[in-house]
Amino acid sequence: MMEEEAEELCKTPLTNTVIVVCIIAGSSGLLYGYDTTVCGGVMMMAPFLEKFFPAVLAKMRDVKKDQYCLFDNHKLTAFISSMFIAGLVSSLLAGRVTRVIGRRFSLITSGILFITGNAFAVFAQNVPTLIVGRLFVGFGIGFANQAAPVYITEMAPSKWRGALNTAFQFFVCLGAVIASLITLAANHSKSSNGWRLSLGCAGVPAMILIIGALFIPDTPSSLIQRGKSDEALAALTKVRSTREGAEAELKDLIDFNEAVRSNHKWPYKKLMEPRYRPHLLLTVAIAGFQQLTGIGMVAFYTPVVLRTIGIGTEGSLFAALVIGVVNLASVLMSTCMVDNIGRRLMFLQGGVQIIFGHGDDEDRECALHLIFTL
Repeated sequence: MMEEEAEELCKTPLTNTVIVVCIIAGSSGLLYGYDTTVCGGVMMMAPFLEKFFPAVLAKMRDVKKDQYCLFDNHKLTAFISSMFIAGLVSSLLAGRVTRVIGRRFSLITSGILFITGNAFAVFAQNVPTLIVGRLFVGFGIGFANQAAPVYITEMAPSKWRGALNTAFQFFVCLGAVIASLITLAANHSKSSNGWRLSLGCAGVPAMILIIGALFIPDTPSSLIQRGKSDEALAALTKVRSTREGAEAELKDLIDFNEAVRSNHKWPYKKLMEPRYRPHLLLTVAIAGFQQLTGIGMVAFYTPVVLRTIGIGTEGSLFAALVIGVVNLASVLMSTCMVDNIGRRLMFLQGGVQIIFGHGDDEDRECALHLIFTL
């Protein structure tokens, strides 16, 4: 009986409504990709450095200084790191808040935080105001990164869950490309307010997210957890092709939710039991080591890295744009492949590529050995 139910779930069609709501939720990735990329771009702009970090600009103009020490500035470091620190803190809180208010309102909250933060940054006249703006953006990132992937997972049919989940990563990469394009154009224009334009354009996708989230339903799982079964049925009917299929899926969700409540009063404590520890360890390791590779920070600091090795400002911004386009193309490829070749193989080949790109000769030999072993 369970196998028959699983087969029926796999046959759930992909409707246009599902695609639309997943795109709206995934568009929060635009904000994440844009705001994490635009900082590296504006750091290259002379008017921005002259207003907030004149000491860095003075080092850049002094050809006798070591190129690698140009951006060794505590205030500049605070400007960059404040967003990531706020994102870390808010991500720890956003999970609980998302369960209480729902995924949809969390998306709206993230959009409001993004707009608030970018407003502070655009109109900033001093470094503290600039940092406050980045803190708000970081809180928005925490909520977006918690709510959007969960929303897409809970809305998508199981057969299409992998492909639709890449929508968030696609928009992250698209946001990075758009940020690179805008910062390159703003720097080329030689305008003294080009950096304000670069930071302010993040308000556009934030408005799109807020307005779009007002017209999409919350996820059935979230509604059931909050005791709103009727609204959950309405949401399922809206995103599934038939009411009969929606009612059957609703029954499964209610049964699952009741089983969780009756058996796991403290779900986090349950995760620490010996039989669940391998799953917990694997989940944490996948997410943790993906970040510890440092590939995200390398992409973030691309303009800075290229500037320190002697490439001009405009050249470093253009190179960052090229890297962003390649990243976007790879996400599109993975979208087509993820449900066909599986997640494990994609993890392995992604790790091998990072080793080849950033490792030394010994690391590359190990990567080749791993490939032939597989």
